[in-house]
Amino acid sequence: MPGRARRDMKIGIIGAGNIGGNLTRRLTALGHDVSVANSRGPHTLTALAEETGATPVTVEEAPQGAEIVVITIPLKAVPDLPSGLLAKAADGVAVIDTGNYYPRERDGRIAAIEDDGLTESRWTERRIGHAVVKAFNGTYAQDILERPLPPGDPGRMALPVAGDDEPAKRKVRDLIDALGFDTVDAGGIDDSWRQQPGTPVYGLRAGTAAVTKALTEASPERTPGFSG
Repeated sequence: MPGRARRDMKIGIIGAGNIGGNLTRRLTALGHDVSVANSRGPHTLTALAEETGATPVTVEEAPQGAEIVVITIPLKAVPDLPSGLLAKAADGVAVIDTGNYYPRERDGRIAAIEDDGLTESRWTERRIGHAVVKAFNGTYAQDILERPLPPGDPGRMALPVAGDDEPAKRKVRDLIDALGFDTVDAGGIDDSWRQQPGTPVYGLRAGTAAVTKALTEASPERTPGFSG
């Protein structure tokens, strides 16, 4: 079981939508130094900053010195992230990818995912030039605020976490534990199709045993609703 995350980490969050905003709320409440950015500029984040104490910054500034960077933006926006985005992040930075591919609703068709069989997070890795840890992609944003429970509580939810960088994955699992959720190791990034949209674990509100079972029941074939 992962241990408790330190409460004084510098964390950069890129994307201030439902997931990004609620992670900002929870992580600042835990005592972390959070910088948050969106595509519209720091001046649009004044209310969130006043509510949470987070620092509104530009996208380029968010990763600077950060031990954990959360990328929580539409998949179609990933190629627009600045080149060298993570160059000034802390050594050993863990990058959390919360993204999902919605070809019909939002992102358009991405051939490398549909034709070449890349997982969504592998595609993201190649765009940003850095390993990622896939987490929170199937989590309801409101659950981040409303469903945390202490370790050992029988009602505690579990989240799947995939990644190739084991130290980074451990750091992310520790952080999720501190946020009030269990985790299940979902394998490497090439296995992360098991938690993509349309799979049994996507959106599942359940504990470790049920999440583990759902991951084993996933199919690599995309469901019609999540293919372009």
